[in-house]
Amino acid sequence: MKVVVIGAGMVGSAVTGRLLSLGSISKISLLDKNEEKAKGEVMDYSHTTAYNYNPSATLEVGDYSDCAEADLIILTAGPSVKEGQSRRDLAKINSEITTDIMSQVMEYTTDAIIIPVTNPVDIVAYSAVKAGYERQKVIGTGTLVDSARLMRIIANEYELDPKNVFGYLLGEHGESSFVPWSIAGICGYNFDTFAQIRGLDVCLNKPEIVEEVKSIGFDIWQKKGFTNHGIAAGVERIVKAISIDEKAVLPVSVYLEGEYEIEDVALSIPCVIGENGIEKILEFPLQEEELEQLHQSAESLQKTIKEI
Repeated sequence: MKVVVIGAGMVGSAVTGRLLSLGSISKISLLDKNEEKAKGEVMDYSHTTAYNYNPSATLEVGDYSDCAEADLIILTAGPSVKEGQSRRDLAKINSEITTDIMSQVMEYTTDAIIIPVTNPVDIVAYSAVKAGYERQKVIGTGTLVDSARLMRIIANEYELDPKNVFGYLLGEHGESSFVPWSIAGICGYNFDTFAQIRGLDVCLNKPEIVEEVKSIGFDIWQKKGFTNHGIAAGVERIVKAISIDEKAVLPVSVYLEGEYEIEDVALSIPCVIGENGIEKILEFPLQEEELEQLHQSAESLQKTIKEI
């Protein structure tokens, strides 16, 4: 599998590192408008391959012509959130950057799967589809990292590995996201029942958990100036699902055309991911309140889209 990573910043660099460890990637081309930055990252990472206990990928500084042979194109280009900004403050500039990138990508391919990572990721994914790309081939990282944080926080309460927790944040990757608790649980049981089975006196404070999940990214940003490892792991998870045709169910940002009675917006919904990209958008029977929250999230994003 050949991958093009567009953007060699903190996130693009971390994504490149995660992909190198997969073992299923044959070639990675790293693009950046600052070519010297891309060269530096390629040189640095090339010195790690002697110690990788998996097949070594070819790593190079690339250009848009490399998209012609790419199976996956990962979009991390664009400025990140600065102090006092929200993800939405970046909407106009990063949607314009995405439109420009997509026009250059589409000179060489309309077959590769596009993975938007740049924030606000729902707006960026929407812009990629509106540039003329098939929606099934545009998989925004969306609430993937938020959902991972949710599972980690809940797992800590029950003294479990987070992979045993089933739960998502859906909607916008941002303030209007929500947890559909009606479809969340542990190993097929609701949280209260599992606590009894486990012999633990645990009662989840669900509003507090949701608030923690939404704020933790900002907490990380305050401490180190950026976030990159969590989202890089999320990108790796999507790439793995595609590379082995896993048919994994992941909460990713997808352009909707009537699902959940929502259209002309991209936001996170559980989707089946395989070698062809988004193979099925799953319409869970959400409770009325949860469905309303999803619609409110969609309307909030649509308002931003209209503004830009």
